Amino acid sequence: MTTHLLGIRHHGPGSARAVAARLAELEPDVVLIEGPPEADQLVDLAADDGMRPPVALLAYASDDVSRAAFWPFAVFSPEWQALRYAAAAGVPVKFCDLPAAHQFALGEERTAPRTDPLAELAAAGGYDDPERWWDDFVESRRGEESPFEVIADAMTALREGDRPDDPHEQRREAYMRNVLRKTRKEGYERIAVVCGAWHVPALADPLPPASKDQAVLKGLPKRKVVCTWVPWTHGRLASVTGYGAGVRSPGWYHHLFSTSADVTTRWLTAVAGVLREEDLPVSTAHVIEAVRLADTLAALRGRSSAGLAEVDAATRAVLCGGDDVQADLVTQRLVVGELLGEVPDHVPQAPLAADLIATARRLRLKREPQARELDLDLRTPGGLDRSRLLHRLQILGIPWGEPELSSVRNKGTFRETWTLCWEPGFEVDLVAAAVHGTTVPAAATAVVRETVAESPPLADITAAVERCLLADLGDALPETLAALDTRAAADADVAHLMTALPPLARATRYGDVRSTDTAQLQEVADRILTRVCAGLPPAVHGIDEEAAAQFCELIDDVHEATDLLGDAARDRWFTALARLSTRDALPPLLAGRIVRLLHDADLLDGAEVELRLSRMLTPGIAPTDGAAYVEGFFSGGALLLVHDERMLRVVDTWLTSIPPEVFTEVLPLLRRTFGAFASPEKRAIGERAATLSGTRRVEPALAEDLDEIRAAAALPVFATLLGAAP
Repeated sequence: MTTHLLGIRHHGPGSARAVAARLAELEPDVVLIEGPPEADQLVDLAADDGMRPPVALLAYASDDVSRAAFWPFAVFSPEWQALRYAAAAGVPVKFCDLPAAHQFALGEERTAPRTDPLAELAAAGGYDDPERWWDDFVESRRGEESPFEVIADAMTALREGDRPDDPHEQRREAYMRNVLRKTRKEGYERIAVVCGAWHVPALADPLPPASKDQAVLKGLPKRKVVCTWVPWTHGRLASVTGYGAGVRSPGWYHHLFSTSADVTTRWLTAVAGVLREEDLPVSTAHVIEAVRLADTLAALRGRSSAGLAEVDAATRAVLCGGDDVQADLVTQRLVVGELLGEVPDHVPQAPLAADLIATARRLRLKREPQARELDLDLRTPGGLDRSRLLHRLQILGIPWGEPELSSVRNKGTFRETWTLCWEPGFEVDLVAAAVHGTTVPAAATAVVRETVAESPPLADITAAVERCLLADLGDALPETLAALDTRAAADADVAHLMTALPPLARATRYGDVRSTDTAQLQEVADRILTRVCAGLPPAVHGIDEEAAAQFCELIDDVHEATDLLGDAARDRWFTALARLSTRDALPPLLAGRIVRLLHDADLLDGAEVELRLSRMLTPGIAPTDGAAYVEGFFSGGALLLVHDERMLRVVDTWLTSIPPEVFTEVLPLLRRTFGAFASPEKRAIGERAATLSGTRRVEPALAEDLDEIRAAAALPVFATLLGAAP
């Protein structure tokens, strides 16, 4: 009976290649792989043609989905190659790590600091980067000799030093030894164990007494665990978030494993392709020179072939011309890469995940790791159905799509633009959302109902109403509207009502394109607007500057909302603004903003506006109040100063009359107003101001102070520039 310990790095092409070769040589009777034993019933799926790495084993506690973990596999993962070998050879496979049932119940109990054995070996070899050391001695090697004996000796030497005890690692290795003992008792003659290199000395013969390992494992708590296969990405392999065995360059490792000849040439050719896709000038000559540079660097560094460091240096120097932005693009597209794996449809899945997959397939929405823009026309059935699905997923906290503004989008309701990007972590979110329902519509409906049942703030309820309509959750809409009506009637805060109105107004538009009955919604919105119009004057009486700025934003939002609620609502709103504009105690910022809105609606003519502006910009009014009024009135309206000379004259006269000792106090307010104007608008205002009567005082000043000697010296230069005789 012989046991062969194959110590590997969890994701490495050299290790994967060596494992495949050694297993083919040993022809073992059984293969043990470091991983959760709960996945033993899933190993046969590794041989399925529909299983395309990168994929991951997902395990989660059935009573608490937040307790979840992934075990990723790429095509260059040694464990994946072991699974594929066993499937092809008809050899049984077992996972031998500490069960996830124990790990989830124990939680994180590490008391000893994590150490990196590769870093210690790299330092002993004169390397300051353990990734580079491993790449040189294992991953980039293409010889026939096996590295496992050397790795075992190196790890044994490292473990002989004094290290703090780690209870978690002790339990893992005790369980691995128990699985090995049990496998031997089952009568297998040739056993192959594929595990992390660090664990090899702990599994080597002679094993410690079984009683000692049983004592370590005695009384461990357990939780019920569910396990399945899910797609994974190279980008997530490169991240250590939620997974401690990440690698920096999965795209490069994939290239090393899948390319048998001309590794450097093929890689740099792919780099050139990435740059050419961005319309960057990269020729064949560039590629040839980059290959030469990479090979030369490898020779100077004593390497048998160019590694990632050499091809990166050649890429940056030759293909990217030293441009960091282009080099980062290559890193993102190739060195890391965003390959998304696939799993067969018959892999066990939560009903909600299965419903999403089926719906996405029907709507021809591909789950892709690269962000891409999706423009939807809601007048088409397909566009409307895609919109509903993405909005429902937003409600479930699964942002597969993020709403975006697009150059082709307008204020209408018939077009939506999304940015789609699928993250493997959404698989866990789907499992968590499954407690709300077995289908996406049912789960989203349940979430909305739970939201409004908890008596949230009014703004949250109005947001829920809008989400209901966007996601077409008709079953939840009556309860949501009832909660809205009740909450709006009980809320006396005008600011809350003003915050709640815009989402309702937007929602009333959806009846046109989404075939939704919004009559009841219109009634609620009208009642809220009536209360806003009645409660706004006392709400803004005597407020400070900060509150005035907040109410300015709220008034702008309500103003836009009334355009969507119809003529009657708009008339009520303007009537309320007109009454409010006559109040003396109104803060200057708010007063200026209201007058501007009334002027834009042709409810105040130019003469009246000029009169009110003149009153606020007289010496009797504090300059800071005048500046606040100007800010409220001209915010977002630079063209008014360009086309209306009377208003420009009023502002110009006021500016010149501000005392110097007060001007520095007013200047920040003026900058906040005029600094927001576009450069062409500011230039046009300056040109118009220079032509105002009484402002052209430059020529007399020049005539009095003219230095004829200096002017005469400049004349020949001007004559040359103009092509005139001196």
